[in-house]
Amino acid sequence: MPHRSLHMPRLVIGAPQGRSGKTTVTMGLLAALAGARGLCVQPFKKGPDFIDPGWLTRVTGRACRNLDSFLMTREIIRQSFVRHMDGAALGVVEGAMGLYDGVDLAGSGSTAEIAKAIQAPVVLVVDTTRMTRSVAAMVMGFMHFDPEIRLAGVILNKVARPRHENMLRAAIEQYCGLPVLGAVPKGARLTIPDRHLGLIPAGEREELGRAVEEIGRTAPEYLDLDGLLRVAGEAPPLAADRAAAQTAENFDGSRSAAGIRPVIGVFKDRAFSFYYPDNLEALAAAGAELKYIDAINDPVLPEVDALYIGGGFPEVFARELAANRGLRAALRTRVEEGLPVYAECGGLIYLGRRVTWREEVFEMCGALPFDVVMSDRPQGHGYEVVEVAEPNIVFQPGEVVKGHEFHHSRLANLDREKVRFAFRVVRGWGIDGRCDGLIYKNVLATYNHIHALAVPRWAPRLVGAAREHRWPGL
Repeated sequence: MPHRSLHMPRLVIGAPQGRSGKTTVTMGLLAALAGARGLCVQPFKKGPDFIDPGWLTRVTGRACRNLDSFLMTREIIRQSFVRHMDGAALGVVEGAMGLYDGVDLAGSGSTAEIAKAIQAPVVLVVDTTRMTRSVAAMVMGFMHFDPEIRLAGVILNKVARPRHENMLRAAIEQYCGLPVLGAVPKGARLTIPDRHLGLIPAGEREELGRAVEEIGRTAPEYLDLDGLLRVAGEAPPLAADRAAAQTAENFDGSRSAAGIRPVIGVFKDRAFSFYYPDNLEALAAAGAELKYIDAINDPVLPEVDALYIGGGFPEVFARELAANRGLRAALRTRVEEGLPVYAECGGLIYLGRRVTWREEVFEMCGALPFDVVMSDRPQGHGYEVVEVAEPNIVFQPGEVVKGHEFHHSRLANLDREKVRFAFRVVRGWGIDGRCDGLIYKNVLATYNHIHALAVPRWAPRLVGAAREHRWPGL
């Protein structure tokens, strides 16, 4: 099948540094286009974040997709982008950190690498606090630092007053020749509540939806929507080939492996909300039926052949989780019986004996022999690379697994005689700086969050473990 070139209007929202206002500007743009303009907009997030994508999903009504050049190849990024743009009039990628900030001197894993992978124009959000003419020097540096990046416009953030805005606009237009596509004043109503891991998840409290509505109403006052759409429309045609079509087919949840579909339970509620849509789709595509479980309100564990417990904020809802004694006891029993369980970060915390949060102690599942202590400071933050040291339900010794960790918890009173460590940490912190991934019977509990596009063997193997648990000997 020959290459096809598709016209896909698209933008990357970048910034000189983190905390410049990318998320609020992106949410405002999406809310305005999806609301007032009635456009179908597909959101994307650079990097392995869970919380920002939840908000972008809520704003647009389309599942936000993560694009990450540390975890994924450029071809996989392009395929994922093409596939998820189906039916959308516009694609918007929210960047992370500074535009050229990556994991090394070459900028690997940066927002710029995503822009190059999908050949998208970049709009730079600049925090203009205590800055006037110098804004032009900053923008010029970003224009010329990498000739493969097309910087197409600037959005001014935290503008002090009309005179300040006029000076900034004149400097950028005269010295840089770029359009100013928006100016957001200080104190503008474009904010979302946050906590220790960033923004509060979009689905956690219904009243947070009012913040989204306010952003959608306010954003058109400050953003040049027509100008932003014009820039997005100037993106060059993007090549799509057979590989992209095959990727879409492989992750079509309607397809399944031959035979009866094993049931994988997924803890999905206010406490456990950190799931990449691609991971859930990959499990379905590998043949699983997904059954969602509310760890706060469901009194019993349904009949499942395996469990997937993702990350989230179990410490914030520790009192509610502890109160659900029936579910905790049932899970503890099923673990002893050999139920395959794959748990990431928050799921690991829940499987322990108890968690200490703000000087209070709450009982957790008790399936694994450790306690958890929450800290005000991150205990592990960033990309994690591990080498598999011990066989487990998903990975084999010698394999290298890339992922991401971001946790404020540490394990205490770990009984090392009852568990094995699955991983040797090559990059990151994991459990103790050397090891990650606890193995107990058919449980694998780790701080490492993986993405199915980066670890394609994960889903088929977890589904295989579920099928084997249900039908011994197959």
